[in-house]
Amino acid sequence: MPNFKCLFFLENDGLQVVEVKHTDLDENAEASEIFKWLRIDSSTNEVSQLTFSTMDSSGEIEERYFEEGYLKFNSKTGTFIEKFNSAQHALVRRDELQLPVHLQNLIETFIDSNKHTTTV
Repeated sequence: MPNFKCLFFLENDGLQVVEVKHTDLDENAEASEIFKWLRIDSSTNEVSQLTFSTMDSSGEIEERYFEEGYLKFNSKTGTFIEKFNSAQHALVRRDELQLPVHLQNLIETFIDSNKHTTTV
């Protein structure tokens, strides 16, 4: 069983953007440790963490701001705009939060390899 729960899942043919909640951390853990936004490149299977900055939720539109870019989405679609507008990715929001097994495995491996990494 995965050590995380998927909260949001948006994707296209080349990119997945996922918010996960760690389910194996102490109840006193910081929110920044519990909740992670991840970007997964479909062609390389590279998982990278997006550095969360702030969020806005107004009615049906959700917005997330990261050091690496900006994500705007509703109940059906979304757009991830990379920093400096270097690329824009049209995404489809998945209602089914059960991730495909290969994505679960990639995310678990990423989480496990970053568990003991400390930020200064």
